[in-house]
Amino acid sequence: MFGFGPATRIYLAPGATDMRKNFNGLYGLVRDHLGCDPDSGHVFLFANARRNRLKLLVYDGSGLWICSKKLDGGCFRWPGTDSTANKIVLSHEELTLLLGGIDLEKTSRRAWYRRIRKAESDKLRITA
Repeated sequence: MFGFGPATRIYLAPGATDMRKNFNGLYGLVRDHLGCDPDSGHVFLFANARRNRLKLLVYDGSGLWICSKKLDGGCFRWPGTDSTANKIVLSHEELTLLLGGIDLEKTSRRAWYRRIRKAESDKLRITA
C-alpha cells in the first residue's frame, strides 16, 4: 500500500465517473472538473454510478499511478454533497474508513484541534 505524507491532500470527485477513463481521461477530469493540478502529488478518488468500483489517481514525481478496485458485492458509501461542490477534501483517516467500507456519514469525529489549510474551506470538507 502507498504511504501518503501529511502534506498530501485527498480529493474525492462527487458524482459518477466513467470507469473506462484511463490516465489521460482522469488527468483531464482532475485538471478541468476538479480544478486541481494532477501533477501535484495529491490523491484523487473517483467512483462509478453503482459505487462498486473506484479509481485512485496520484502522481509520484516520475509518472501517474492509477489504482482501481472492484467490489465483488456491496458498494462504497460515497459521501453526499451539495450540487455546487466540485470536489470533497478527505483526511487520511477518512480515506482509510471509506476504503474499509465504513459509512463516513454515520461516524463522528472527536473534538480536537486540527489546523485547516487555507486552500481547504469548510465547504469542501465533509463533516463525519
